[in-house]
Amino acid sequence: MNATTANNSSSATGTLASVTAGLVTVIAICLSLYQLYTAGIAALTALIQRAIHLGAILVLTFLMKPPFAGASKDRLSIWVVIDWLLVIASVYCTAYICFNLTEIFERQGDWLLADRLVSIIGVLLVMEACRRVIGLVMTGICVVAVLYAYFGPYMPELIIHKGYSLERIATTLWLTTEGIFGLPIGVASTFVFVFVLFGAFLEVTGGGQFFIELAYALTGRFSGGPAKTAVVASGFMGSVSGSAVGNVVATGSFTIPMMKKVGYRPHVAGAIEAAASTGGQLMPPIMGAGAFLMAEFTNTSYLTIIKVALVPAVMYYMTVLLFVHFEAQKYGLAGQPKESLPRPLQVIKEGLHFVIPVGILIYVLVANYSPMMAGFVAVVSTLAASLAADSIRWAAGGRSLPERPGHPVGIGRLVARELRMTLKALEGGAKNAIMVSVACAAAGIIVGMVTLTGMGLKFSSLVLDLSFGIEVFAILLIGAASLVLGMGLPVTASYIVLATLAGPALLDMGVPLLVAHMIVFWYSQDANVTPPVSLASFAGAGVAGANPMQTAFTSWKLAKGLYIIPIIMAYRPLLGMGKNYELLHWQVIWTMIVTTLGLVAFASTLERYFFRSMTWLETILFTLAAVGLFWPTYWADGIGLALLVAAVAMQKFGRAPVRAAA
Repeated sequence: MNATTANNSSSATGTLASVTAGLVTVIAICLSLYQLYTAGIAALTALIQRAIHLGAILVLTFLMKPPFAGASKDRLSIWVVIDWLLVIASVYCTAYICFNLTEIFERQGDWLLADRLVSIIGVLLVMEACRRVIGLVMTGICVVAVLYAYFGPYMPELIIHKGYSLERIATTLWLTTEGIFGLPIGVASTFVFVFVLFGAFLEVTGGGQFFIELAYALTGRFSGGPAKTAVVASGFMGSVSGSAVGNVVATGSFTIPMMKKVGYRPHVAGAIEAAASTGGQLMPPIMGAGAFLMAEFTNTSYLTIIKVALVPAVMYYMTVLLFVHFEAQKYGLAGQPKESLPRPLQVIKEGLHFVIPVGILIYVLVANYSPMMAGFVAVVSTLAASLAADSIRWAAGGRSLPERPGHPVGIGRLVARELRMTLKALEGGAKNAIMVSVACAAAGIIVGMVTLTGMGLKFSSLVLDLSFGIEVFAILLIGAASLVLGMGLPVTASYIVLATLAGPALLDMGVPLLVAHMIVFWYSQDANVTPPVSLASFAGAGVAGANPMQTAFTSWKLAKGLYIIPIIMAYRPLLGMGKNYELLHWQVIWTMIVTTLGLVAFASTLERYFFRSMTWLETILFTLAAVGLFWPTYWADGIGLALLVAAVAMQKFGRAPVRAAA
């Protein structure tokens, strides 16, 4: 009897797990197809489009993510019952908006009891999803934002306001586009999702491996080759994936062992990958979700965003490459033999069909199509190119599959293989979008409450007072705030909160709108590589088997361009614009030149190496050269250039310090 009961229990558990997994797969695939349909075929009303997207994301979250660590979803328990109740509530709250949209618009402010109940439940569902996916920190910020809106009259004088009822708060957040269904989730449900899906198709079809091999072929033979491969590969991958931690895991599993093999210390290998992967979110054409949000916040075309973002992103990668090069030279880390490396032309030839979709994507963006349409075209072209390449290989290889050469199969087997690959990409794209969408929905709560209470203006005044109206102090305050926020928030959410709260302070100081948002966007990345909580560094340490904090401090040093370049943006026309909009082309070009040379001097100073190890006099000269080249006046540029020339000449023709010879 006991054995029979145990077998029945085991059977029921297996059935529950398989049903849940199957349902997750179906919902994820349907969500991806729905997003492609709304991106490239037919648009829907904003509130309906966003509600369906968020409803599906909430369902996936409650089916996939356990309520707490250790809670099993594979056997029937009270937690599984609660999860299914949350799934039903998510579907109902979403359907309520879709089926009552006209009535909701007509009775704005004159809400029914059902409106209030659905709104309260919807807000709580988003907070619970945020707790499961992101953690308690961001959930706590959402709760504080709601409490601040409710208890406004009881707040300190600096942030006091009249206060709002629970009905006003809940309905604003759930039944309008001023809260949860505002701009952040709007961007996540349109632009971001299709580009996440684009990355999923590239990954499934082998595009990720192609970019890694291409970087290896181009940089492997140079000094410290695998480390430079990591930097270049992370630039390629990050420009389409937009996830620093995901980038570390994807490319680091290949590049970090190579770096360790040629002599890089484990924590340095992990730090190089973390710093390089963080730059992926700064590199066009994708730049994570931030670029799409910035385009909407600033009412600027996406093409303009990626144009102005390109040069600073290249400068950041150049800085990381310099650190890598100096590290390799100091420790005598040679490159790989040319014979052991793949040939660049051969790699390009075999993976040409991965270059085509990226080229089409760039063409569509330049042709001024919307980012959503560009993402749709990129996904479709990636799938079409992959199907065409696999069909040609199947025919040329004696009708055998690449993984089983010499074993001919029929066309039905080929079609089944391609269909499985497509479904896997559709499912993976939806699952990869969960974190961004939940973060944007939760950020909508914060943004909605900030807008409702006018907290943005109060915070802006506070930043102005604390910085005494000095731009560099205000920027450093924003950097510190981004670091604190980044300990608990994803990069996208950190950018949204900072842009809402701190962005106006920079505008009040005369910083142009796009420059202010670019500064905030850059600083929202710093928590990836800055101790004590640096997720990308910790991921790199895990892959490298290194000490996490040692890796974090090393990546913090490597990513110094992340802190310097935004300050340059505020004082000089690095983005092609400044406080004086009537700029000449030579001023922009001059800024790019002196900033690049300043970064070279700065990297040399930190490593105390250029052609060889530095003496203390040479170190001082390089330091003063960096300061002069960064200082926003032409006379300082001249002094910095002269000092840099003198320091380089001493490095080239002077005598090496005794410790270097030893």
